Amino acid sequence: MQKSLLPHEIEARSFAILTQELGDRELDPFQAPIIKRVIHTSADFDYADTLTFSQDAVPKALTALQNGACIVTDTNMVKAGINQTLLQSLGGQVYCFMADPDIAQAAKENGTTRAVASMDKAAQLQGPFIFAIGNAPTALLHLCDLMDAGKLHPELVIGVPVGFVNVIEAKERLLTYDIPYIVARGRKGGSNIAAAICNALLYQLRDRTL
Repeated sequence: MQKSLLPHEIEARSFAILTQELGDRELDPFQAPIIKRVIHTSADFDYADTLTFSQDAVPKALTALQNGACIVTDTNMVKAGINQTLLQSLGGQVYCFMADPDIAQAAKENGTTRAVASMDKAAQLQGPFIFAIGNAPTALLHLCDLMDAGKLHPELVIGVPVGFVNVIEAKERLLTYDIPYIVARGRKGGSNIAAAICNALLYQLRDRTL
């Protein structure tokens, strides 16, 4: 009879397997924990090739989190998946406005999506922010519009929306900006991937203090 494994044992074994399967591939030491956690979350090794990082994106994101940066996301699934206990211990919190009544009203009045309206609301917030976009390419495109207008200055943008319409275009546009970003190029991504990237950043900070 096979021994039942505890959750931390399963995770440790999973990371050992995926590290072995990555073989001799050399990963940047800051990027490796993020790439591996995304693969662990999705069982998809394509992310070892498609995850794209701007120069020093991870160190800059870690500094922002240490300074109390909050996270804005486009779905409550991402919000639920982020380790909020760790984030709050650093002075940050997670915001998702998609289900807010005023967002539905603003989207209706302006003829936009709730994702667009939620980015407009986020632009009113004060303080350092990381944006984690895991579902709606319209949110990512409008975030770019707001950066063009000088209304948003993110510490990091995680651009990993999933799908077929405007997904690639939104991600490729983000790659043209001189800001810290982590992008999953192509069609793949999702809320679980966005949350995994956020957690990988938080766990790097946690592990430094152990």
